[in-house]
Amino acid sequence: MKIRLALSLAAASLWHRRRVLALVTLTLTLSVTLLLGVQYLRTEIKQSFTNTISGTDLIVGARSGQLNLLLYTVFHIGDATNNIRWSTYQSLTDDSRIDWVVPLSLGDSYRGHRVVGTDAGFLEHFRFGRGQALELQQGEWFDDVFDVVLGADVARQHQHTRGDELILSHGGGRTSFSNHEDTPFTLTGVLAPTGTPVDQAVYISLAGMEAMHIGWESGVAIPGRTVTREQAQERDLTPNSVTAALVGIERKVLTFQVQRQINESSAEPLSAVLPGVALSELWRIMGQFERALLGITGFVVVTSLIGLMAVLLTLQAQRSREIAILRATGASPALIAVLQVIECVALAILACLLALVLSTAGLALLSPWLLQHYGIQISLRALTGQEWAILASVPLTAGLVGLLPALQAWRQGRHQGLSHGTGE
Repeated sequence: MKIRLALSLAAASLWHRRRVLALVTLTLTLSVTLLLGVQYLRTEIKQSFTNTISGTDLIVGARSGQLNLLLYTVFHIGDATNNIRWSTYQSLTDDSRIDWVVPLSLGDSYRGHRVVGTDAGFLEHFRFGRGQALELQQGEWFDDVFDVVLGADVARQHQHTRGDELILSHGGGRTSFSNHEDTPFTLTGVLAPTGTPVDQAVYISLAGMEAMHIGWESGVAIPGRTVTREQAQERDLTPNSVTAALVGIERKVLTFQVQRQINESSAEPLSAVLPGVALSELWRIMGQFERALLGITGFVVVTSLIGLMAVLLTLQAQRSREIAILRATGASPALIAVLQVIECVALAILACLLALVLSTAGLALLSPWLLQHYGIQISLRALTGQEWAILASVPLTAGLVGLLPALQAWRQGRHQGLSHGTGE
């Protein structure tokens, strides 16, 4: 009965001051929304980040750091220090311990999107997420020298459909004045969305990569030495080198043995890295920033709660008559103090509920934009235990913050009781 009375009195008190407290609740709601959103995003981005590539045992490229090798082969960020010879690539394919090898040849772009020269093995062996294979949303994988396949975001952003002709650009920049206009490519297929950098890339054959660079040996088109598509198809288009290779080991226990042998190769300076290890190292570097962001957001919530405490303390001076009436009707100083704590916790719970609604709506609107511009797939899901704990910590902290107004209310209520008892 006393609990029900306390809740009823707290609700009436909050409603009476709804205009002032609405602004405080709005501030707290936005703070909690930010806190919950940051925690949700950091969890989803980490999941999306670690699921970028799976099923690949080694990434092999020219001698460099493992993060650089991971960035330019998987995330299409930066450039290779050097290429690896075609003979080296063939030696990998001939190794009996290696199940499959997928070549990657980089260096060109299409409207800011990285062009990747590869073969049918990329579609067959590349995996992302929990071992998910690539699928074609429309059309088919390239078969001819001048066929091209687009990632889902590239096709959607530029509104390409099967049969369109694309002119690729020399170099990896977003803006290029050197275009391979003599050798346009024909769009044959579009990959289904993956939520990974695959969606942001353009895929052609190794022969197509060689063909469009005939006459470009010096880095620019040499007049009289470039060829048409028909002329290129009559040439030997076997590449001299590739940028890197994705490797799958038949027996996983031999992975470290193969890695060590490649790293110690005397034929050519090479680096072989484990994608999972490189991803973990990269996330550890990035994790310091996202943890700092979460800490700053938590500080914003605490600041909002302190603001709530300041408002309640300010309103305390206007509650003398209310406290006098409560004391006259038999309310104890402890009950009056508890009302303050209940009000703080109730406002925090209301803010958390509103924050859940706002964050859900915000993520639903934000996820398509993140997928389109950054290749980050954010899906709506139930909150994890850690996220519920963070949310629950807000009302608990509000209860602690409410202790100071409660102490003042208890003192004021006790004073009103003494005054009433002395006949004042």
